[in-house]
Amino acid sequence: MFWYSEPWTLRYWLWLAAAFALSAAVAWAALHYALRHALLDLPGRRRSHAAPTPRGAGIGIVVAALASIFALAHAVPAAAPELRLCIPIALVAAIGWIDDHRPLPVLLRLGVHCLAVAIFLQPLLAAMFHLTASAPWLDTTFWQSAGIIALLGFVCIWSINLHNFMDGIDGLLALQTIFVLVAMAVLCQRYGNNPHDMQIALWAAAVAGFLPFNFPRARAFMGDVGSGSVGFLIAIAVIWQNSSPYSAALSGIVAASAFVTDASGTLLSRMLCGRRWYRAHREHLYQWMARAGMSHARVVAGYMAWNLLVVVPVLYWMNLRPFGAPPKPGAVATLGIYALAIIVWICGKRWCLYKVKSKKRYGLA
Repeated sequence: MFWYSEPWTLRYWLWLAAAFALSAAVAWAALHYALRHALLDLPGRRRSHAAPTPRGAGIGIVVAALASIFALAHAVPAAAPELRLCIPIALVAAIGWIDDHRPLPVLLRLGVHCLAVAIFLQPLLAAMFHLTASAPWLDTTFWQSAGIIALLGFVCIWSINLHNFMDGIDGLLALQTIFVLVAMAVLCQRYGNNPHDMQIALWAAAVAGFLPFNFPRARAFMGDVGSGSVGFLIAIAVIWQNSSPYSAALSGIVAASAFVTDASGTLLSRMLCGRRWYRAHREHLYQWMARAGMSHARVVAGYMAWNLLVVVPVLYWMNLRPFGAPPKPGAVATLGIYALAIIVWICGKRWCLYKVKSKKRYGLA
């Protein structure tokens, strides 16, 4: 088990470099493809960019992620079962790629997302129905299992769409994805008990390969092909990390707190106001920050400051324990960090609204 017992070797870094390079090469090709076919995001009232920008370069992330699954399955026989991930990831990417070329109905996209998630969760579904067939009197176990699977399915579908919503300014989604994936890889690798650490790290390297095209100034956007796919990868990584008995179960939820709070809070506020939640808008906190006059780099720095100054210390505390001791439950820490995130989100929006109104008054004067 070379890959898992000795992760910090030259071979490890070469594989990460290969994932980075493949993602960058495909993203470069996709950028030129978008320019030739006029596949551009145009500036508008509901956009946060000022110049036509090619979209769909996130396909580089998808190609590198899929290639890493094949490569790891070939190198490590124990990783071969993860080949089944290729179909659901490809489905999410394919519907996003088509949507980048011509808008598709919301229900069609959601239906494909549900199908992809069902394929991903198929082993759990098969185990649940096998248990029911072999022991039909265990109704409680069946319904508990069904509830857990339904929750995991919701997490995956929400993550796919959440990260699509949050892909609106230069570098934000890519850097957030790298942060969450690296955090999950580190937690999976910490005690050497979770075989998924290498795969998650390769996905992080694939996203990093796209980053130079999108930050500090975007020459290309991920498009739905990239944003939906990275949302799915994050959901898979969080579920994998959560399956480890040696790290705090809620670590992935804490790591994703910045995006979960912004996207969920904005969605709820739009629904309560009677707006169509799936339509393009500029009501996320990061969009309000840009409208208030902050550069994209400063907005991204604000989100990364939350991750590094708040999330990382909490993750460290949640997973700090003597070797062999059970992990902390982390429920109180998770509730605390989300309570703080909601306060920051509300105060941030109020501050941005004040700045935007002040700018309008100044302009009218």
